[in-house]
Amino acid sequence: MCGQNPIFRRTRSATWHAIRTFMVGTDGIAGNALIEFAIIAPLLIVMCVYVADFGFYIYRQTELQHATQTGAQYAIEHGYNSTSISSAVTNDANDSSFTISTTPSEFCGCPSSTGVTQLAVGACTEGSTCSGSAVAGTYVTVSTQATYNTIAPVSGKLFTITVPSSYSLKGSATVRIQ
Repeated sequence: MCGQNPIFRRTRSATWHAIRTFMVGTDGIAGNALIEFAIIAPLLIVMCVYVADFGFYIYRQTELQHATQTGAQYAIEHGYNSTSISSAVTNDANDSSFTISTTPSEFCGCPSSTGVTQLAVGACTEGSTCSGSAVAGTYVTVSTQATYNTIAPVSGKLFTITVPSSYSLKGSATVRIQ
C-alpha cells in the first residue's frame, strides 16, 4: 500500500537520489564525497566526545556547588552540626557514582566588602563590634570536594594537548548563622 502512495514514492526517490549523489558525486567521480567524509568523520567524532566530556564536567561542578549551598542552607535553618551538614550535602547529591567529601567549619568573624574576616579565638563575645560598627557574628563555611573522571583521557606526544584522567572539583559557601 505504501508503494501506491505518490508522496511516499517521491520521498523515497529523493532520498535515494541524495544518497547516490553523496556516494558518487554530482560530477560522476565515484566516491569523492565518501572518501572526504571518511577522513573528516573521526575528527568530528573525537570533537563530539570531548565537547560532551566538557559538558559533563560543567554539570558535575554545578551539582557540587548546589550540594555545597544545600549544606549552607541547612546550617542557616538548623545551626552548626558538622555531621548533619555533611549528611545534607551527601543527600543532595544522591548519585552513588559521584562522591562528595564535606568539611564544614564554624568561626567568628566580621563582614567586610571582600567577604568575612575571621577573628581570633576568644575575640567573639556577646556584642563584639568590628571596624565600621558592624557586629561580629558566627559563620559557617561548607567546603566540598569531589573528583570528576574524564570519558577519554589523552596523554602522549601525538597531540599538543593533554586531557588528564580526572579533575578535582571544589566548592565553598559561607553563611552567617547568628
